[in-house]
Parts: sequence; C-alpha cells; structure tokens
Amino acid sequence: MIRVEVINTFLVNMGKEFVILLRGTDDERTLPISIGQLEAQSIALQLNEIPFPRPLTHDLFKNVLDELGGTVLRTEICALKNETFFARLVLQIGDKTIDIDARPSDAIAMALRFSAPVLVDEEVMEEAGIVIPEAEDKNTGIDSESLESNEKLSEMTPVEQLRQKLTTAITEERYEDAAKLRDEINKLTTSN
Repeated sequence: MIRVEVINTFLVNMGKEFVILLRGTDDERTLPISIGQLEAQSIALQLNEIPFPRPLTHDLFKNVLDELGGTVLRTEICALKNETFFARLVLQIGDKTIDIDARPSDAIAMALRFSAPVLVDEEVMEEAGIVIPEAEDKNTGIDSESLESNEKLSEMTPVEQLRQKLTTAITEERYEDAAKLRDEINKLTTSN
C-alpha cells in the first residue's frame, strides 16, 4: 500500500464533476478520482478547517463513532474495476477491528476527520496514477525534459501518450481537458 495525502479537490467538466487528487508521500505518482459534489464539499470544508453550523453526514458519523469509542485507523483505496474505484474504512471499536466497504470519497472524508492515513493499493496506483511534473522554468516556459519527452512521444504507446498529455493538462490547470484524457485512458485500459 502507498500512503497518500489529499492535495486538492477541483471542479471539471463544465462544472459537472469534481476530482480529488491523492499524491503519494513517498511516491511520485498522483491518483485523480472523480467524486460527487457533496463529498467534495465535505472534504474541502475539512481540508480548509471551515466550520459548518450543523453536522454534515461525515461529521455525524464521526460523532457516532466517538460516542461508541471507535476510531478510523485508515482508509484504503483497494481496487479499480470497470472505471470505478473501491475503498474500505478500517475501524477500531474496542478491541475489534472492522473493515467497511465504502466509496473512496466517503472513506477519505472520514480519514480526514480522524487524521487517519489514506492508503492506495499498488496495483490501483499503477493502473490509474499519473506523474505530475515539477513546474516548468518560468523564464522560457520550456525545459529540457519536455523537449526530450516530446521527441520520445512517437515511441510511446497510445496509453503512455495520453498519460503524458494528462499530466501536462493537470500541470497547466486545464482540468476539463484532464478529465477527458482520463476518461480516454480508462476506456483504453479497461478494453485491454
């Protein structure tokens, strides 16, 4: 399992879809996952430490676990099947450890509320993770690595080419393009 941190949530696809970015703490890859609006709001509020006047669903669940003497030990993004991510919450209640099936967005929202680690299965990161390069040189807008990778582009498989374009789109904050590229990658990788 690869430990990740929540980098950001953002709106894509003409305001219809949210994406959360999970970056490996000791891994250069980042995992983008599409999430719903309410979950994105819940995660963003927690990340930015913005109090909400009444408990949201994730706050309610945390309050219930607190009252029962439970805690979230960790969240695991454990599988990717048919373009759908699967996760589980690992809870501790008394001396009992419990695994609960969950959507990644809900599991992440709970992990943030309990300051619990978020982990991604190596196979999931291998299949859907991307490398977001460091910022380009501000003076020229071009770096030598970009030139080398463009020369090698013709030697890459179609999926590798799309992943490189996806990385560039995210780096340039063209999130709508990034979402389209991600969907195309998912179509190609699930059809093989």
